[in-house]
Amino acid sequence: MRQHGSVDKGQTVEELFEQHSEKLFAYLRQHTPSREDAEDILVDTFMAALADAKFAYLPPSGQVAWLWRVARNKVVDAFRKATVRRNLPLEQADETPCEEDARDPEQAVLRLDEQREIHDLLQTLPELQQEVLRLRFGYDLRSAEIAVILGKREDAVRAMLSRSMNTLRQLYAQRSSTAQQSKPDQRPKNTEERDQ
Repeated sequence: MRQHGSVDKGQTVEELFEQHSEKLFAYLRQHTPSREDAEDILVDTFMAALADAKFAYLPPSGQVAWLWRVARNKVVDAFRKATVRRNLPLEQADETPCEEDARDPEQAVLRLDEQREIHDLLQTLPELQQEVLRLRFGYDLRSAEIAVILGKREDAVRAMLSRSMNTLRQLYAQRSSTAQQSKPDQRPKNTEERDQ
């Protein structure tokens, strides 16, 4: 059922809810203090889509970007109204161990250490760069969708993604080389030790 006599350009709100509510909820849950707050904002977002007469005339990609932008704006509004801010980790997710990790606990620990290191490096980036990376890689959005959500030009988002990734690569390489240099020399110091 299409709302407000819409044409076949966009999808119904019900279809959009089925396709995008999980990712939107995960985003909202990460940015709100409670599950209930995230659920409320999710419902408010889709109710706003139903109430907006122009929404039905947007192309599907525009509808998705509109939903993300409204959800993000509602999070900002809720934050402004809140008296206490609760910070959540950048990469909070329900992590399920990979099959490989279950078979090889050492690899699981190494992977976890690497994830922590990357998380720490992400924290050094400006908030906007963190948000762009989160939307791109955490929620699998395209640059055009991110641009609409953030109110930026698509080429600016692409440039920011590129700069952010290059910065992370450089920081990771520096940290890795520093870690390698700080490891004690494991080789035997004289021939007697080698012969034993």
